[in-house]
Amino acid sequence: MKQEGTTIQSVNRALQILSILQSESAGLGVTEISHRLDVSKSTAHRLLSSLKMQGFVQQDETSEYYRLGLKLLELGESVAEDLDIRQVASSSIHALAERTGETVHIGVRDHEEVVYIDKVEKYATIRMYSAIGKRAPLYCTGIGKLLLAYETEEEIRKMYAKSDLKAYTSHTITDVDDLVKHVRSIRENQLSLDWEEHEEGVRCVAAPIYNHRGEVVAAVSVAGASNRMTEEKLGRCKQEVRHSALEISRQLGYTGQDL
Repeated sequence: MKQEGTTIQSVNRALQILSILQSESAGLGVTEISHRLDVSKSTAHRLLSSLKMQGFVQQDETSEYYRLGLKLLELGESVAEDLDIRQVASSSIHALAERTGETVHIGVRDHEEVVYIDKVEKYATIRMYSAIGKRAPLYCTGIGKLLLAYETEEEIRKMYAKSDLKAYTSHTITDVDDLVKHVRSIRENQLSLDWEEHEEGVRCVAAPIYNHRGEVVAAVSVAGASNRMTEEKLGRCKQEVRHSALEISRQLGYTGQDL
């Protein structure tokens, strides 16, 4: 039992070292670390040697200071890659639907289409095309245009060079030059509006979801009937969807600026 207690104490102290070094980018020497742990230098050195052997800390050859090691980066990447967007976003999108009283979607890009991977329907007063697993074109949906906006203009032109931009409604953008200008504005504002471009009578606003690398991996939108989604309500929904997108992004490890 005594040996088990000693082992647990050693593990706790090793984890404390990692926490201490997390806020010390320049590193610390063994003396300072032993002071902060309130242990002898020999104990601190033994713990640091074990952590160094496993790659959790590294030591500068000149200063002999210890810093966090690359093994932690590997572990962080593994955790981040395993995060499921649907699971992470679930509470946020339900709360967003409650606050706005409208339908909320999460979508990801698959080549030239958006795939809806989750949906919360608050008031089913109109029948929408969207459903979990359904696909729609990038160029005429709120989520789709937002995901398209992070592609280069050259790629967008190339993507639609051999295919017509089908007009789903009278509001659909069908000219590539107009589309390029439009998505440029979306990228600058980090916000996309679908003004009945895919479905008559349906308007939506979408914001990007970032991962831990700062890459746009999905988007969240609020959609509703055009008679409810007035300019005034869209203004409120813009703020709400930005808030939810950032909240989800933070949970995925995003540390960049606010949307």
